[in-house]
Amino acid sequence: MLFDPIYPLILPGSLPTLVQRRRALVIISRVRLVAALFALLTPLWIPIDIYVFPSRLGAAFTMLRIAAAIAFAVLFLATRGNRSMRSARWALTGLLITPSVFFVVSQPLLANFDITGQLQQTIAAGYAFLPFVMVAGLSMFPITAFEGACLSVPLLVANLAIATIGYHVMPFESHLGAMWLLALLCVVATLAGMSQLHFMTQLVSQASHDGLTRAYTRRVGEELLELQFDLAHRNRMPLVLLFIDLDDFKSINDRFGHEDGDDALRQASAALRRILRRVDLLVRWGGEEFVVALANTDTTGARMALHRLRDGGLGKRPDGTRLTASIGVSERISDCASTWLEMVEKADHRMYEAKQKGKDRVVLPDGEEMGG
Repeated sequence: MLFDPIYPLILPGSLPTLVQRRRALVIISRVRLVAALFALLTPLWIPIDIYVFPSRLGAAFTMLRIAAAIAFAVLFLATRGNRSMRSARWALTGLLITPSVFFVVSQPLLANFDITGQLQQTIAAGYAFLPFVMVAGLSMFPITAFEGACLSVPLLVANLAIATIGYHVMPFESHLGAMWLLALLCVVATLAGMSQLHFMTQLVSQASHDGLTRAYTRRVGEELLELQFDLAHRNRMPLVLLFIDLDDFKSINDRFGHEDGDDALRQASAALRRILRRVDLLVRWGGEEFVVALANTDTTGARMALHRLRDGGLGKRPDGTRLTASIGVSERISDCASTWLEMVEKADHRMYEAKQKGKDRVVLPDGEEMGG
């Protein structure tokens, strides 16, 4: 559909698993970088606060800055080794909470003192514009529109609350008048984050898919198979793997050339994709070999999918005859597999068994055969 490419940029749940993993790593690494820098730089402003403001206010800001530096340091240490998208969201939220609290606490502190000098007013105004810096920082992260809104709204509310309650060093009209600029900056920062996410999605898609068959490459496929297996194991769900090897493929290249061989691979890949759901995986394992993962599917479900595949066919060879394949099937529960590699090995072994028994057939975990 026309708007399908836009949905992943709006709602995080519609992003592919591989993109989620990549952007989680990017978000966490950038959060840790910013947290480390702020932990080091925040205390360096303490001498200026002490010099510019009255002693009591300077002392209060000293304690506030020390607390903020500790919070940034804790965030830096707590996010070490995290890789999940959930951890990335908490890390990004934590990065914004510390300066938000700093802003909310600093404004009443400033309101309790008479800020008269030009230098004092300049420094105090800088504290008033802290939400603008925080919102601008969102542009560093690959986020969706929904995430940008969730992270921006609290900053807008905090800024409006400070202006409404009266804890501000600028006139109310000036403070309120800056709200539209803050809102505009929220939109621009979110769009910048969405642009990063779109670029990342395109880059991951190009790097993770085989250009000829549009299946996942083996390197990426292994990573996704591990995720599929871990999810099935954690939720005690079935998982089926198909190891598919096209029959007599070398003869196509030898007799008709590599272009016809490439066309046969494209036909087979297209036929396999037609029987797959969005949650399933198609991996080009190497040459004319494919691995398919059928999520939350048992042997019975796999048998139905294989019937559809055999009825529809894998395409035609250059001489007009049917393109066939030998297929081995493994299932996580019935095979008592402890790793995804064990499932691949069992399916691979059954594929060779299908080859030895005459090709163009399927060998299932219980020894049953289809075709032949």
